Amino acid sequence: MNHSRSRPGWVPVAFAALAAILVALLGFLSTDLEGWYQTLVRPAWQPPDWLFGPIWTSIYAMAALAGVLAWHETRDANARNWILALFALNGFLNVLWSLLFFRLQRPDLALAEIFLLWLSIVALIVGLRSFSRTTTWLLLPYLAWVTYAAALNAAVVRLNPGL
Repeated sequence: MNHSRSRPGWVPVAFAALAAILVALLGFLSTDLEGWYQTLVRPAWQPPDWLFGPIWTSIYAMAALAGVLAWHETRDANARNWILALFALNGFLNVLWSLLFFRLQRPDLALAEIFLLWLSIVALIVGLRSFSRTTTWLLLPYLAWVTYAAALNAAVVRLNPGL
């Protein structure tokens, strides 16, 4: 009997939702928009701070859905482990960026790290595409947003020399 087929369909959905919430929560707890952050010179083209929450929430929801779609398209345990590893690496790098930028107040290190985060999103897109092409469309906004965030991060580094 194939136990992976007998498992309820909601289990991967619940797991993906909890993982997305955990990454979002850790990122939120690492982000401090008071004090030091308010002293930074930021580019005029930065969106208002209140917009970041809804954007990240949408991105996390689409990424979780991409993971669930890929998970449902394979019954291979090795492939599923690969999916989990890609998402775990991406979640770690996502939270690490917030820690570097906000908690350690090192936008320069965060700028170097965001390249790794960007690569992990590319790895998700490439790695999950073989399971479901829809995952590519769900992950492209994440890639676009992190590309934009990297440009913001670079502008902060440039506008605040000596950080």
